[in-house]
Amino acid sequence: MSKYIFKQNKIYYPNSKIPINKLNIKDNEKLREIEHLLLLEGYEKFAKKLDIGLNETFFINLHKKIFQDLYEWAGVYRDVDIAKEDTLFCKGIYVKQEMQKLFIQLKNDNYLKNLDKDTFIKKLAYYKCELIAIHPFYELNGRIIRVFIDILSINNGYDIIDYSNINQQDYINCAIDCVMNGNQECFEKIIKNSIF
Repeated sequence: MSKYIFKQNKIYYPNSKIPINKLNIKDNEKLREIEHLLLLEGYEKFAKKLDIGLNETFFINLHKKIFQDLYEWAGVYRDVDIAKEDTLFCKGIYVKQEMQKLFIQLKNDNYLKNLDKDTFIKKLAYYKCELIAIHPFYELNGRIIRVFIDILSINNGYDIIDYSNINQQDYINCAIDCVMNGNQECFEKIIKNSIF
């Protein structure tokens, strides 16, 4: 079931918040189980690819290749506005240009290569927060962002980010603080406690 508020509802079954899917599954629990399995397969496939171009095309393809067997819109940027409770993400009409700007910036930051640990932590938290604020896809943003951030971390010689020491509500509060206040400190702490 969608956690988002949409002005338009083109990806959901009528009178439902369950995304239209290629398997025609209308049971939310079963759909989430399949998404989880696809995500685990994606981790295994993509996390092993070191020294790859972590550009915008890679990010789009990450979403697409992990979820294309389930959703037609996998790898497609949203063009509608979405919000979660009182948190409004990047307006749909600006998603594409904001993603392009962000990935140009990441390229200019040399994909975080050869940074000292403190700078790496700050930059990784920054990109995580920016991706959360943009929320580029219709669904599955948080999961794809975590995968991408983990791949960035691995590609720079660090471990994946361990979120097991933070409960779900605290994580959500970190994300809200990023989006509403531009504050990445919470994610900096999570990253610092996780990869070192």
